[in-house]
Amino acid sequence: MSISLHCESCKKKIKAPDAAGGKWGHCPHCKHRNYIPLPKPDDEPELRLVPLDESEETQMERLMRETKNLTKEILTQSSLPDEDSDSASGSRTASEKEIIKQCILYLRQMADGELGAAEYTFSLLKKNKKPALRIMASMARAEQPEPELADLPFGILQGLIRDVSNKLS
Repeated sequence: MSISLHCESCKKKIKAPDAAGGKWGHCPHCKHRNYIPLPKPDDEPELRLVPLDESEETQMERLMRETKNLTKEILTQSSLPDEDSDSASGSRTASEKEIIKQCILYLRQMADGELGAAEYTFSLLKKNKKPALRIMASMARAEQPEPELADLPFGILQGLIRDVSNKLS
């Protein structure tokens, strides 16, 4: 008995000996390398396939979109839902040292690819927009970068500073 299959490239019918099952062989017509399937055992029942339930797939896609939107909304929130209204309004401004730390942290997170954490840090910077812009401009003009950012190539650091400055403006 032999194994019948169709070439993946030229689609012509090919026959291979049973011993070739599970191996690779070349099509005699187009020389494309094909996998030769194992022969089906006689006692194995045929696998019954059912059509895909598209309503389940549609519902799953909708749920995934909702999850993504909720995650994005949570990450962009500037305060916790149960905080009192004084702190939620942003009436207090952070000290300049704190803003410098946030600027450095944001740049480090972006450089390291920690985008979710960077988005949260950016929301903190937005609360103190003017001082953050001033600090970023100062960092851009500095001859030596902050020690925490010294390992970043100059061009990448400048690009990150320019990007956050544009977002804040």
